[in-house]
Amino acid sequence: MSSDRRLVRWATTSARVVAGSVVATAVVVGTVAGIAAPWPTLTATPVRIEATPAASDTVLACDGPLLALGRSAEQAGALSAAAAQQLVSGPADSAAGETTLTGSTGDGSGNATALRAQPRDGAAVPLAAAGSATATSDDLIGFAASACRPPLAESWLVAGATTTGANDLVVLGNPGDVPATVQLSVYGAQGVSTPPGGSNLVVPAGEQRVVPLAGLLLGEESPVVRVTSTGAPVHASLQASLTRLLLPGGVDQVAPSAQADTHVVIPGVQVLTSGGSDAGTVLRLLAPGAAATATVTLTPVGTAAPGEPRQVPLEAGKPTSLDLSGVVLGAYTVDVTADQPVVAGAWSTTGFGQGADFAWYSPAPKIAVSSAVAVASGAGAALVLTADQGAGEATVTLTPADGGAPFTVAVPDGGSVSTAVAAGAYTLDPSAPVRAAVTYASTGAVAGYPLWPANTAESAVTVLP
Repeated sequence: MSSDRRLVRWATTSARVVAGSVVATAVVVGTVAGIAAPWPTLTATPVRIEATPAASDTVLACDGPLLALGRSAEQAGALSAAAAQQLVSGPADSAAGETTLTGSTGDGSGNATALRAQPRDGAAVPLAAAGSATATSDDLIGFAASACRPPLAESWLVAGATTTGANDLVVLGNPGDVPATVQLSVYGAQGVSTPPGGSNLVVPAGEQRVVPLAGLLLGEESPVVRVTSTGAPVHASLQASLTRLLLPGGVDQVAPSAQADTHVVIPGVQVLTSGGSDAGTVLRLLAPGAAATATVTLTPVGTAAPGEPRQVPLEAGKPTSLDLSGVVLGAYTVDVTADQPVVAGAWSTTGFGQGADFAWYSPAPKIAVSSAVAVASGAGAALVLTADQGAGEATVTLTPADGGAPFTVAVPDGGSVSTAVAAGAYTLDPSAPVRAAVTYASTGAVAGYPLWPANTAESAVTVLP
């Protein structure tokens, strides 16, 4: 009897084991088959909305008059206007309104001009302006010319010095409707720093703020200033002036560069002295982010025959200077290529004695669309046009905004040309991308500034809700 019960239990247990094995096998096989089999998919096309932002106002801020610091012993830190800025702007049908940027001087003599043109028919209105000033004082002498610029959230000032005899000023203008908070980072021989005098500078709407460069980094031969702003963009420029043995040695208003790049071009740099013990023409370079090797090439204006390239090693965050004065006197386009983004500026002087003047030249961006440009008043004004190597020959048409006859200029591939121009506003229309600058050279007076392209119409953006 017990044998029968044991037989029954054995049979029951065996059946459970077999059944469990079958179920487990079925689960494994089903799982593997499920993984191998194609899974159902759900495909949905996202909603896409193409929207074109409305055109904004065209806004330009000008540098304003030349300023003098510390003319009064009682007010050594006070600023005063040394020479008024003469402006040209256009076209006249832009219907641009003028406002005043106040605050640079206590008596209002240093006020600068800002221009604003509202869109027309849904498109931004072309507008250009430029100004010039001549100082003839005992403590300040020279000619300066600059273009009125749209404000930027970031810009670079590659110019100036804080050594003995230099009296340079960083000028910040806010043509907007809200205050801007500005940070000034200074690059020098010891690297980059943000000094207390350059931190959290508030530039109220519709005002200018002037900061002495020496108050940021004293004793620096080759400073570079990075300007960043929040709240509102600002127009940054640098007024550089120099005194040698109590004799004024020139003045200039220096244009900003918008950003660092691996290829920068400075058209129309004047080499006016052969050098000697003092360098008459100097190129300043900075690789702000990482160490780099820059290749510098000078091409005489009027030719497409570049000179021998020079290799310049750059330490990260430390400016480097290169003497360019050992070439034949004349105008040159300076081409800089590098394996890391760089900023650059070139300095040139008419001489080192009494009555000398100097100029700082800034890089020119590419102009590929029809753009409004302005030529400030000044002796020896010329438009310098250059085409990058490999970009092809370009034909540039320059049409006066006052209705005068247009004229065309052929720019060879990889070369530069110069043509005399009269003061006024123009439309510059290139057949292929070019870079352009306005330069001035006459007895005891030299200046130059790059031309920027028009702000192109806002392109459509894709919105994914």
